[in-house]
Amino acid sequence: MEPDEERAETPGEPEEESFGEMFDRSFVAPTRFEPGRKVSVRVVKVTPEWVFLDLGRKGEGVLAAKELPDEAGTVAVKEGDTLEAYFVSADGSEMLFTTRVAGGAAGAAQLEDASNSGIPVDGVVVKEIKGGYEVRLAGGARAFCPHSQMDLPRSGGQEEHVGKRAAFRITKYGEKGRNIVVSRRALLEEEEERKAREVMATLTEGMVMKGTVTAVREFGAFVSIGPIEGLIPISEIGWERVEDIQSVLSVGQEVEVAITRLDWANRRFSFSLKKTLADPWETAVDRFPAGSRHVGKVARLAAFGAFVSLGGGVDGLLHISKLGGGKRIRSAGEVLRAGQEIEVKVDSVDPVKRRVALSLPATESPDTPEGEAEDYAKYLAPPPAPPALGSLGEALKAKMERKGR
Repeated sequence: MEPDEERAETPGEPEEESFGEMFDRSFVAPTRFEPGRKVSVRVVKVTPEWVFLDLGRKGEGVLAAKELPDEAGTVAVKEGDTLEAYFVSADGSEMLFTTRVAGGAAGAAQLEDASNSGIPVDGVVVKEIKGGYEVRLAGGARAFCPHSQMDLPRSGGQEEHVGKRAAFRITKYGEKGRNIVVSRRALLEEEEERKAREVMATLTEGMVMKGTVTAVREFGAFVSIGPIEGLIPISEIGWERVEDIQSVLSVGQEVEVAITRLDWANRRFSFSLKKTLADPWETAVDRFPAGSRHVGKVARLAAFGAFVSLGGGVDGLLHISKLGGGKRIRSAGEVLRAGQEIEVKVDSVDPVKRRVALSLPATESPDTPEGEAEDYAKYLAPPPAPPALGSLGEALKAKMERKGR
C-alpha cells in the first residue's frame, strides 16, 4: 500500500492539502467585492430558500430563491445554469448576491451603474401623481414612473399599485440622481418575451388551447395563452352573429380557443372560439329542410334583402324580390326591421356554400294588408300563358310580321 493511501485511511487524521490546493486557496481569502458589483456565477445547488453560487477561485455565494420564481412558484434555475448577479454583502466567508439592486446604502450608491447597465432596481410605489407614480428606490432616491410604464398594455384593468414593492428598470438618470425615470413595463415585457421563446417550439396553428380573456373591445377580445396574447376577432367568437361581445365574454374568463395565426416576427397572434364549437352547417339540411317553415329573427338588412337568423348559427337570405307582397320595393327596410320576428319558408339549403334561400309563406306577408297575401302568392307563381288569338287573330299577326320584315 502506498504511503498516501495509508494516511487517507487513518481515522481522525486531517487530510493534507496538496501544494496546488494551497496555491489556489491563497487567491480566495483576499478577494472582496464592492457592493453592487456585477458578476457571472454558476448555480451549484438549489434549495427552496437559497440558490448556491460558484464564483470560481473567488469563493461561493448565495442568492434568495424567491428572486427567481417560475410560473408555478418554484425556483426557475437549476444546477449548472449560469446567471448574472450583483454582490450585496459578506458575512464571513459567505457572500450574498441579488439579481437586482435592493435597498440600503449599496443600492443608493449603485443606481447610476444600474441605469447604465440595465440592472433592475427595487422600489416602493409611494403615491399616484400627475401622469404616473412616485417611486422610492434603494437608498431613498425618488423616481417617477409614467402610467404607461407601470403595466403591460391590455393588462386587464386598473391595478392598485400604491404601497406595493416591485422591480423597475431605470430609463433615465439625470441631475446626479435628482431626475430618475423608471419603468416596470420594460421588465414585464422582457419576462413575457423570455417565456414566449420557451413556448415557441411547442405551439402550432390549429392547436386548441386554454386561455384567459384579458381585454374586451368592440372588434374582438384579447386572450392570453401562457406568455402570448392574441386576438379573437368578433367574427370568430361564435357561429351566430355577435353584436355585444361583453354579453359573451368577460375579463378573467377562461376559454378554449383554436390557434389560427402565429406571427412570431411581428408578435401577432389570432385565435378562434368558433372553431372549437360544432359547425351548425353540418346539420343544416336536417334541421332546415326545403319546404319547412320556421320563425326567425331579422338579423341584418341589406340592399338586396334581409338576413334572417334561423337559430344555432345559421342565417338565411330573404331576397328583396320576395318582399313587398307583390309590389316592387326599393329596400327591405320598407317592410322589415332589424330584430323583428317573422315566419319564413326554406326554399333551398346549400351547406357547401353555407347558403339558405328563404321566402315568405304564401299565406301571409309581414307589414302588409291581409288582402295582399293573395297577390303575393300570385307574384310567386309562374306568369300565366298568353291567351290564344284565334284564326283571324293569327292571320292578322302573320300579316303584320311580314310588313315588319
